[in-house]
This record gives sequence, C-alpha cells and structure tokens, in this order.
Amino acid sequence: MALLRRSSVALELASSGLLDPATSLLLAGAVHEARGGAWAGGQYGERDGERPRDLAESDLTRALRAAFSQPDFRSSLSGKDGADELLGEVEAASHQVFLARQFYNDAVSATQDARRRPLVRLLRLAGKADLPQFFEMDDSLIAETVVRLAPRLARLTLKVNG
Repeated sequence: MALLRRSSVALELASSGLLDPATSLLLAGAVHEARGGAWAGGQYGERDGERPRDLAESDLTRALRAAFSQPDFRSSLSGKDGADELLGEVEAASHQVFLARQFYNDAVSATQDARRRPLVRLLRLAGKADLPQFFEMDDSLIAETVVRLAPRLARLTLKVNG
C-alpha cells in the first residue's frame, strides 16, 4: 500500500506542471515501470519479461532523488500553487515506504528465525508455506532524512524513557 501511495503521489507530481518536461517524463516513466505488472499473479519477480519489483521501485526512488537533488529545486517551486503540499506528500509517502519496508523485513527475519527452531521443524508447524523473502530496494531518498533526524529522535527517546 505504501508503494502504491508513493507511486500515485510521484505521478501526481509528474503531471502537475510544476516540473520541467524532462523531469516530468523521467518520473512518469519510473512510475509506469514500478506499477507495470507489479501485482500480476501476486508474485514479485521476473515473469514474462517483467522486471522484479524491487528494481522498479529502486528506479522510482532514484528518479525522485534525481528530481529533488537538482540545483535550486525547492526554490524554483516555492510560491507556486500547491507545490509545497505536493512535495510534502512525496516526502511523507517515501518515508512510509521506508518504514513499511523496515517493518516487513523485521517480520521476515522473525519468521525465518522461528522456522529454524528445532521444535517448529520437528512438529512441522510451518506446513508447506514458502519461507518469506526480504524485500530490498533503494530507499535512500528517506534514509538521508533519517540520518539528519537521528539526533532529534535520540533526544526524544531520552525524554520519554528518562
């Protein structure tokens, strides 16, 4: 759901008329690739010439990072109607993708650890279900923000716990 929201907001940004044509085309193409066949058959992976979803989502992250890292990107959009809200939505959606991926990968790790335990294997508690796999993608658009916010989060944690 977080990936779908991020691609929707990125497509809205690309079609908003706020960006130059090349950047809009780059974002729209990356969104199209990220959405293309991602849910087909409920499988993430290469099938019938489709790219794996993690690669397509990483390309969307790189396209967003390329757009946001242009010189004077924010200053060129400031004052334009709805630009600040739309940029905030893109950043919030990217942050949700980062959190969702972290949460999912933590759950996969816990599941894999539980399935390796002798009692679970002996009693066949996992049944015939496939072992869940990690979802790795480039989400460094938000990772840079988290690194900047880490000192603030540490202070908040100390205030709550102390």
